[in-house]
Amino acid sequence: MDRDDAYWMGKAIAQAKKAGAAGEVPIGAVIVKDGAVIARGHNLRESNQDPAAHAELIAIRKAAKKLSSWRLTGATLYVTLEPCTMCMGAVILSRLERVVFGSYDPKGGAAGSLYDLSDDKRLNHSVALTSGVRGEETSALLSNFFAALRAEKKRLKSENGEMSEWSMVPDSKSGVPQGT
Repeated sequence: MDRDDAYWMGKAIAQAKKAGAAGEVPIGAVIVKDGAVIARGHNLRESNQDPAAHAELIAIRKAAKKLSSWRLTGATLYVTLEPCTMCMGAVILSRLERVVFGSYDPKGGAAGSLYDLSDDKRLNHSVALTSGVRGEETSALLSNFFAALRAEKKRLKSENGEMSEWSMVPDSKSGVPQGT
């Protein structure tokens, strides 16, 4: 069976869903070499209280361990969100051949959004990029996660009787903050 980028991105999406179920930002990654997944990872920043516990770095470390080599030549990283500068640095240093991602990250992406480290001639390795694979699906995962987070925060605020910033605006007739 010839498996395409959409198929492998499905494996990364499964990892992202695993992250989301654990209360992590739903980002997942898999590394494929010779037609097989050699490593998987999902965000663990909150669980591990580790700023470097990104899905990509976890997968890269696992792949290097499995291959007993830091050189991941001939391998492809599939990740649900455009890698950040830290992760693109690891991609380049590990000599991954290719990165396939779902959604762009306009606030932190280093594979085309804010920066493009994939083909910087000053670096000793370049990596091929494919973007937008199952992008609507990966984007929806993130949007739904953050919408649920905001709704939960709002619910907790309401339950605790905390006043919103709007309830502190003085009433135009009495001058007393509303809701007090």
